Amino acid sequence: MNKSDLKPSCVFEQFARINEIPRPSKHEEKMIEFLKEFGNGLNLETIVDETGNVIIRKPASKGYENRKTLILQSHMDMVCDKLVDVDIDFTKDPIETYIDGKWLKAKGTTLGADDGIGCAMQMAVLANEDIEHGPIECVFTRDEETGLTGADGMQPGFMTGDLLINLDSEDEGQFFISCAGGMTTNATFKFEKEAAPEGYFFMKLSLKGLHGGHSGDDINKKFANGIKLLSRFLYIINEKYDVRLASFNSGRMHNAIPRDGIVVFAVPSEAKEDVRVALNIFAKDVEDEFHVTENDIQFNLESTDAEPVITKAVSNNLILALQAIDNGPYSMCQDEALEWMVETSSNVASVVTTDNEIRIVASQRSNVMSNLTNMGNTVKATFQLAGAEVEQGDGYPAWKMNPNSELTKIVVDTYKRLFNKEPKVIGIHAGLECGLFSEKYPNLDMVSMGPTLRGVHSPDERLLIPTVQMVWDHLLEIMKNIPEK
Repeated sequence: MNKSDLKPSCVFEQFARINEIPRPSKHEEKMIEFLKEFGNGLNLETIVDETGNVIIRKPASKGYENRKTLILQSHMDMVCDKLVDVDIDFTKDPIETYIDGKWLKAKGTTLGADDGIGCAMQMAVLANEDIEHGPIECVFTRDEETGLTGADGMQPGFMTGDLLINLDSEDEGQFFISCAGGMTTNATFKFEKEAAPEGYFFMKLSLKGLHGGHSGDDINKKFANGIKLLSRFLYIINEKYDVRLASFNSGRMHNAIPRDGIVVFAVPSEAKEDVRVALNIFAKDVEDEFHVTENDIQFNLESTDAEPVITKAVSNNLILALQAIDNGPYSMCQDEALEWMVETSSNVASVVTTDNEIRIVASQRSNVMSNLTNMGNTVKATFQLAGAEVEQGDGYPAWKMNPNSELTKIVVDTYKRLFNKEPKVIGIHAGLECGLFSEKYPNLDMVSMGPTLRGVHSPDERLLIPTVQMVWDHLLEIMKNIPEK
């Protein structure tokens, strides 16, 4: 299959255009200009708000003027991650894609289908004059991935529609009607570096090959967290030997599970072989522990040049804190209908070392706001006990299910008619902008849907090509069945 053969062509053509445009989170300026030009080029009402969100309004097709206004919404930014050996500047360079069987992938980078494919569907709706629909508002929000900035900054009245379809979900045939709320905890350990004592041997420990993945969607899939594996080993050897830590770097994004990392440390020279043996034992134990979910764990330990080290007290406290911090699912939903779904979780997302501080980012999620606060406080207290400076953002709210949703019924009924099978109507542990929309637009009826994506927020991100046609056909049918005002 060639890219020119991808169906629906109207969607994949727009997706190809989008992937030419750099759009890292918090750097969406080129995408905003592109959307402005796109909307104005179609002679459609196009507005950019103070936050940088874009709305393009399309009047109803003939015979559908009396229908309720439908909002189609996606976020314009993408998570930018790459393999170590890939040379790309995400602020300047396009995303290069290729076809692998039934999947569309990128060459060593994130694909940007989260949520570029949603944007592409909106653009296809706007550009296509042959489809039937009532009044349409296409909303493109900025900076969803690193703080929900666009949704948070949107003012009431920017959107005027009655119903909203969020095109940011990742499983065809699954329709999401609620989501978790979330918050971020930032911890900083400050220090002055010093020379290592005489007679110490420096080592660099690297880890790669983990799945990584989305810290909401994938938190229950039993993938290993690179930060937790590295800190577990440091804790083990620090109990036996006088470890002097020089640097710890792992993880890149606040909403991704770390899949690799590098730690530089020193131990007394007479202990270096014992440390190698300890790593061999630890690596074997970890491989056994994750034998189902992680089949490519790669540890490497090598000698390295001496360098200044972190003061002993701070190094010890950091190792203790990273060992102690909660990571992964904390509790499952109590309601019987949702007992399979994670209610509350935490993910240690990144550790970055500079000349005089180590910064740690951890994200907490829950669809029960009191337990979100509790989880955040648990993580905060761990770092406070270790002597770190801790800051927490305001977070974002959960999206509560609407049991009387008119839109949900339309989405389900049209799906069953088209595909002759039952869809899943569920909640999601990941955060969606719908939570913030529900605060600003309390009467807005919402559903989230999208084609099948896997490996999001990692270079393994891939889009299941046949599901794009299915979602597109379904979206067209939904638009034809929007009720009258």
